[in-house]
Amino acid sequence: MKNILPLTAVALLLAGCVSAPEARAPARQTAPIERKAASFPPRPTPAPIAGLEGVLGKDANAIKRLFGEPRLDVVEVYGRKLQFVGKPCILDAFLYPERKGGREVVTYVDARRSDGTAVDRVACIDALQRR
Repeated sequence: MKNILPLTAVALLLAGCVSAPEARAPARQTAPIERKAASFPPRPTPAPIAGLEGVLGKDANAIKRLFGEPRLDVVEVYGRKLQFVGKPCILDAFLYPERKGGREVVTYVDARRSDGTAVDRVACIDALQRR
Protein backbone atom coordinates (compact mmCIF):
# COMPACT_ATOMS: atom_id res chain seq x y z
CA MET A 1 0.00 0.00 0.00
CA LYS A 2 2.87 2.31 0.74
CA ASN A 3 4.20 1.79 -2.80
CA ILE A 4 0.88 2.56 -4.50
CA LEU A 5 0.53 6.06 -3.12
CA PRO A 6 3.76 7.45 -4.67
CA LEU A 7 2.98 5.71 -7.97
CA THR A 8 -0.52 7.17 -8.02
CA ALA A 9 0.85 10.65 -7.33
CA VAL A 10 3.36 10.33 -10.20
CA ALA A 11 0.64 9.07 -12.55
CA LEU A 12 -1.60 12.02 -11.68
CA LEU A 13 1.23 14.49 -12.20
CA LEU A 14 2.03 13.01 -15.59
CA ALA A 15 -1.63 12.98 -16.58
CA GLY A 16 -1.76 16.71 -15.94
CA CYS A 17 1.02 17.22 -18.52
CA VAL A 18 -1.03 15.66 -21.31
CA SER A 19 -3.11 18.16 -23.23
CA ALA A 20 -6.38 17.58 -25.01
CA PRO A 21 -6.14 17.03 -28.75
CA GLU A 22 -6.54 20.16 -30.86
CA ALA A 23 -9.81 20.71 -32.58
CA ARG A 24 -9.10 20.81 -36.29
CA ALA A 25 -11.16 22.43 -38.96
CA PRO A 26 -12.40 19.99 -41.56
CA ALA A 27 -9.94 19.62 -44.42
CA ARG A 28 -10.94 21.56 -47.51
CA GLN A 29 -10.84 19.98 -50.91
CA THR A 30 -8.14 21.61 -53.01
CA ALA A 31 -8.22 21.86 -56.75
CA PRO A 32 -6.11 19.23 -58.46
CA ILE A 33 -2.65 20.42 -59.44
CA GLU A 34 -2.14 20.43 -63.17
CA ARG A 35 1.31 19.13 -63.97
CA LYS A 36 2.84 19.99 -67.29
CA ALA A 37 5.37 17.90 -69.14
CA ALA A 38 8.97 19.00 -68.80
CA SER A 39 9.25 22.28 -70.65
CA PHE A 40 12.04 23.40 -72.92
CA PRO A 41 14.52 25.58 -71.01
CA PRO A 42 14.67 29.22 -72.02
CA ARG A 43 17.43 30.09 -74.45
CA PRO A 44 20.25 31.96 -72.74
CA THR A 45 20.57 35.48 -74.10
CA PRO A 46 24.06 36.16 -75.43
CA ALA A 47 25.82 38.89 -73.53
CA PRO A 48 26.89 41.72 -75.84
CA ILE A 49 30.68 41.56 -75.62
CA ALA A 50 32.79 43.41 -78.15
CA GLY A 51 34.77 40.97 -80.26
CA LEU A 52 32.40 38.03 -79.77
CA GLU A 53 29.78 39.22 -82.26
CA GLY A 54 31.51 37.24 -85.02
CA VAL A 55 30.75 34.01 -83.13
CA LEU A 56 27.66 34.58 -80.98
CA GLY A 57 24.45 33.85 -82.83
CA LYS A 58 26.17 31.76 -85.54
CA ASP A 59 25.12 28.19 -86.30
CA ALA A 60 27.45 25.15 -86.32
CA ASN A 61 28.22 25.40 -90.04
CA ALA A 62 29.25 29.05 -89.77
CA ILE A 63 31.50 28.28 -86.78
CA LYS A 64 33.11 25.37 -88.64
CA ARG A 65 33.85 27.71 -91.56
CA LEU A 66 35.61 30.06 -89.13
CA PHE A 67 37.65 27.52 -87.18
CA GLY A 68 37.65 24.27 -89.20
CA GLU A 69 36.48 20.91 -87.91
CA PRO A 70 36.03 20.77 -84.13
CA ARG A 71 38.06 18.40 -82.00
CA LEU A 72 34.91 17.59 -80.03
CA ASP A 73 31.27 17.74 -81.05
CA VAL A 74 29.22 16.89 -77.95
CA VAL A 75 25.45 16.69 -78.26
CA GLU A 76 23.73 17.35 -74.94
CA VAL A 77 20.09 17.16 -73.86
CA TYR A 78 19.20 20.73 -74.80
CA GLY A 79 22.21 21.84 -76.80
CA ARG A 80 25.59 21.12 -78.25
CA LYS A 81 29.24 21.93 -77.54
CA LEU A 82 31.89 22.33 -80.22
CA GLN A 83 35.52 22.43 -79.11
CA PHE A 84 38.24 23.94 -81.28
CA VAL A 85 41.91 23.52 -80.40
CA GLY A 86 44.95 25.47 -81.50
CA LYS A 87 48.40 26.02 -80.08
CA PRO A 88 47.45 29.24 -78.23
CA CYS A 89 44.13 28.07 -76.74
CA ILE A 90 41.09 25.81 -76.57
CA LEU A 91 37.73 27.34 -77.47
CA ASP A 92 34.41 25.81 -76.43
CA ALA A 93 31.36 27.10 -78.29
CA PHE A 94 27.99 26.27 -76.72
CA LEU A 95 25.02 26.12 -79.07
CA TYR A 96 21.37 26.15 -78.01
CA PRO A 97 18.19 26.29 -80.10
CA GLU A 98 16.81 29.74 -80.81
CA ARG A 99 13.38 28.37 -79.87
CA LYS A 100 11.85 24.93 -79.47
CA GLY A 101 12.67 23.03 -82.64
CA GLY A 102 14.73 25.96 -83.96
CA ARG A 103 18.28 25.95 -85.26
CA GLU A 104 21.11 25.81 -82.75
CA VAL A 105 23.25 28.92 -82.48
CA VAL A 106 26.24 29.88 -80.33
CA THR A 107 25.06 31.53 -77.13
CA TYR A 108 28.27 31.31 -75.09
CA VAL A 109 31.98 30.71 -75.64
CA ASP A 110 34.70 29.77 -73.17
CA ALA A 111 38.47 29.87 -73.74
CA ARG A 112 41.44 28.41 -71.88
CA ARG A 113 44.97 27.16 -72.30
CA SER A 114 45.73 23.45 -72.37
CA ASP A 115 46.66 23.64 -68.66
CA GLY A 116 43.20 25.03 -67.83
CA THR A 117 44.25 28.64 -67.29
CA ALA A 118 41.61 31.08 -68.50
CA VAL A 119 42.35 33.01 -71.68
CA ASP A 120 40.69 36.10 -73.11
CA ARG A 121 37.90 34.77 -75.34
CA VAL A 122 38.29 37.42 -78.02
CA ALA A 123 42.06 36.84 -78.24
CA CYS A 124 41.49 33.08 -78.54
CA ILE A 125 38.93 33.56 -81.32
CA ASP A 126 41.35 35.83 -83.19
CA ALA A 127 44.23 33.36 -82.76
CA LEU A 128 42.20 30.39 -83.96
CA GLN A 129 40.92 32.28 -87.01
CA ARG A 130 44.47 33.17 -88.13
CA ARG A 131 45.72 29.58 -88.35
